[in-house]
Amino acid sequence: MQQIAKGLLNWASVLEDATREQAVQTATMPFVRPHVALMPDAHLGMGSTVGSVIPTIRTVMPASVGVDIGCGMAAVRTQLGIDDVQGNPRGLAALRTAIEAAVPVSKGGYTTKVAPTAEPKVAELEAAAEKAGFDPASYAGNWRLQLGTLGSGNHFIELCVDEDGRVWVFLHSGSRGVGNRIAQHHVKVAQQLCEKWWITLPHRDLAYLVEGTDEFWRYIRELRWAQRFALLNRAEMLDRIVGCLAEWAGTNIQRTDDVQCHHNYTEQEEHGGKTVWLTRKGAIDASAGRRGLIPGSMGTRSYVVTGLGNPASFNSAPHGAGRNFSRRAARDRFTVEQLAEAMQGIEWRAENADAFLDEIPAAYKDIDQVMEDAKDLVTIDHTLRQILNVKGD
Repeated sequence: MQQIAKGLLNWASVLEDATREQAVQTATMPFVRPHVALMPDAHLGMGSTVGSVIPTIRTVMPASVGVDIGCGMAAVRTQLGIDDVQGNPRGLAALRTAIEAAVPVSKGGYTTKVAPTAEPKVAELEAAAEKAGFDPASYAGNWRLQLGTLGSGNHFIELCVDEDGRVWVFLHSGSRGVGNRIAQHHVKVAQQLCEKWWITLPHRDLAYLVEGTDEFWRYIRELRWAQRFALLNRAEMLDRIVGCLAEWAGTNIQRTDDVQCHHNYTEQEEHGGKTVWLTRKGAIDASAGRRGLIPGSMGTRSYVVTGLGNPASFNSAPHGAGRNFSRRAARDRFTVEQLAEAMQGIEWRAENADAFLDEIPAAYKDIDQVMEDAKDLVTIDHTLRQILNVKGD
């Protein structure tokens, strides 16, 4: 860790100049105290740097939280071993196809009806929305059908194997379209209010809401709902994937080491004796003893970790490998043949390789370097390598 500017501590050994400048810009906001913590996977983001931890006093910047509120990870370890998988005559392609049939993927991919496994989760969210005083249907009329869906981009479902040959289900997703629309609405509200109050901002995506106003508390209520939606969305997908795995393997699945973590969210926390609104934008809670998940990219390793509770990082850790090339730059730089080579030994939708080219592992930072940079933030419990990958195009 090093202090690279006033109010900015950095854990990233690989840091682009533009990313550094964006993080400095956020750190100069007058309500950001005492500093911004830049994680090892830091890269350019909307308003604020992805891979940053931002404590704010009596304010929240909606764009810094991001448009995929509550995006994060979920994983469960099963009793199956690698021999159970390799010895299954049905093959991994059949399992991948079953998962893709059970979990809608890609942008705009929704269920046709609320599944029985999703009914109690939907009921919980309906009650939570009523308590929060808003109707999610005002943002997305089909929000109930979005529960249990993956999305696209860097969201994924994987079957992984750890260092002892044990099989894990591992996935990454967020609050889908309803969360995106909630976020976009409140980003716009914050920008309009700052314009109304004649507040000069270094960037319009640093617009903020002030605690005590109706706009602030409406955002917080809807933000918390979207964070819960994201967690239950991942839980619903896990239920469906485990069901697919059980049918494919011909046995009931025992679920252990159940780990869930957000990495795009805001919570009110105590740090340094002060109450702050802590935004983790591409970062996980790594409080002492807390379990977390840090994925690499498709074709590289991922990690199950335990937090060390580093106070300088506000008890935080990186959320993944972090992009090294933008999606457009990755498409210009790499080929589908290089992607296919990187995915050797992994069951994936190879016939759609061009759709996934911007997700090639080489477009991301070296996950091993990220984990080395994070050695004072987390300890590694398990190292996972994927054997099956599902993504939306």
